[in-house]
Amino acid sequence: MIAAATQSVYNIAINSIQGQPIDLHQFRGKKILFVNVASKCGFTPQYRDLQKLQDKYKETLVIIALPCNQFGKQEPGTAEEIQEYCEINYGISFLITEKIKVKGADQHPLYQWLTKKALNGKQNTTVKWNFQKYLIDENGEFLNYYYSITNPTSSRITKYLK
Repeated sequence: MIAAATQSVYNIAINSIQGQPIDLHQFRGKKILFVNVASKCGFTPQYRDLQKLQDKYKETLVIIALPCNQFGKQEPGTAEEIQEYCEINYGISFLITEKIKVKGADQHPLYQWLTKKALNGKQNTTVKWNFQKYLIDENGEFLNYYYSITNPTSSRITKYLK
């Protein structure tokens, strides 16, 4: 028996890296790939593949990068530094949010939803490291998650995008 989500992912408040509110409702009808990111991580080159994925599936997919400094203190930068780093080094055009916490007592409500079956209706998970990915379907339903070692262009992810 699959439980229904107790709240909609679209109702969760989060700000862009510029501090502006992001209305997640605007992405209804597209899949969303949420990725906790860090600029000084061994997985940071995945930014390049995330951009490739965004370019290829821009009609049906939204990528949202969520900077987090909880794993090895690998995202120490300010909002301005993070944004500049992503633009200069990877030409990132997808959405980047404010820096958040993805685990622990101050876990952001989005990650509470992504990691708790009681909220997402599908599965409990734990964020293990930077560049863990969560895929949500066009209706805001939890589809799957992927540890950092799964490349963004992996068939494990793209099979949902075709």
